[in-house]
Amino acid sequence: MNRYRIFCILLFFAGISMQAQDKYEREFRIRKAQFPESAYEAVEGYLNKARRIRFYKEIDSSRQSFEIKFKKDRLHYSIEFDPSGALEDVEIRVRAVDLPNASYEAIESFLEATFDKHRIRKIQQQYPRNAFSSDKETLTKAFQNLLLPQLQYELIIMGRKEAGYNEYEVLFDSEGSFIKLRKALPANYDHVLY
Repeated sequence: MNRYRIFCILLFFAGISMQAQDKYEREFRIRKAQFPESAYEAVEGYLNKARRIRFYKEIDSSRQSFEIKFKKDRLHYSIEFDPSGALEDVEIRVRAVDLPNASYEAIESFLEATFDKHRIRKIQQQYPRNAFSSDKETLTKAFQNLLLPQLQYELIIMGRKEAGYNEYEVLFDSEGSFIKLRKALPANYDHVLY
């Protein structure tokens, strides 16, 4: 009986360590001094009346990026840069009611077809840099919060498939057409002391 318990405990921990192999990206808070100076200078003019300004470094299995997050005019912004300070995208947290009805219906039908059950945890309206002619145009359009055909919607959802519940990142275009799906990692709790 005692061997059976030990075997079950070892099997449990082996399962946990196997699940830990799904790491895609991690986000760490950094100081302003560690943030690329050229990236900060690009957005500095847009930070008037911004609150809760935070700097982050995101490490992926294949690349690194830097993000500045803040709240301005009751909206939550996230601006992402590559390590050299080049703008990648601007994201604004939105709610389902902020999306055009046709786009939201297309997104919902995709989620219902893909998952047995799902719950949307976060929606971000994304202005990708490569969809506009310049950094300035990208930032201007994002801070005007315009609904443009170039924007994309990034959803963080909890979804259940045959294997169980997982957190996913799903990307859609402005019409609600599917672009990309990937498994997301849970939040980083390294700062918590036990």
